[in-house]
Amino acid sequence: MIGKWMATNMVADVPVEGKFFREINVEFLIHELKDPVSVIETALRMLLEKSERFGPLTDRQEKTLKRALRNSQKARSLLADLLEVGRSDAACFQCCRFNPVSTVDEILMDALETHAVELWEALQTSGSGSDRTEVLRQGGVRLACTDGARCAELFQDEAKFRQVVGNLIKNALQHRNQRLEIDMDCRDDRLVIDVIDDGPGVEKEHQELIFERYTRLEACVMLSRTGHGLGLAGARIIARRLGGELIVQSDPGRGATFSLTLPLRLQGPR
Repeated sequence: MIGKWMATNMVADVPVEGKFFREINVEFLIHELKDPVSVIETALRMLLEKSERFGPLTDRQEKTLKRALRNSQKARSLLADLLEVGRSDAACFQCCRFNPVSTVDEILMDALETHAVELWEALQTSGSGSDRTEVLRQGGVRLACTDGARCAELFQDEAKFRQVVGNLIKNALQHRNQRLEIDMDCRDDRLVIDVIDDGPGVEKEHQELIFERYTRLEACVMLSRTGHGLGLAGARIIARRLGGELIVQSDPGRGATFSLTLPLRLQGPR
């Protein structure tokens, strides 16, 4: 079952002139990057699929090209994800029913491929069930779900859900020392996902700043490592547009817990 609604005004009102032009430039950059990424993806496909034209590949070359292709596809997906932030600001959603536990598991595997390659490769040769859980445990990763979460069904914008959760997991993988934990629960018709790492943490005075777009603080380890401050800011924007909230709890030197809370059913644009 698919539901969809769109705001009539697709351009957010940005009162600060400098900020307005900065957001326009980011959107322009996203569109400009889509073409070269597509060219890279097409070239990789040709090398893989047209051996009669470009010559045969060794197993190692084929494996490397396939990985490059997957990541070029992810780059294209990330550009689309950035556009989702703007679509969320404009209250544009496309909802469907899906199970959050299986979806989070897929998001975790996708994040591991780019941020924990050795662990991801070990999972490709592991079995299912307890064997897979043990491989994750040895890699410092734990995914725990209550019965309520396993039985839950979300009626939400799945693409935006994947973007928010994926951002939190990748952020934790980037900043952890050894441990990443994902806890999922269902409370009062709301899904709660806690993403926990044992990294440097976030100073109290910076815990709101990390959710502001274009913020760079060298004193904050998390922001100084994460580029232009778009990821967490976009994640909170989307979470709130989906009717939920995204907060962080952290003590410096003792890791961070990012808590995402979403209603099981999106009622409408906020």
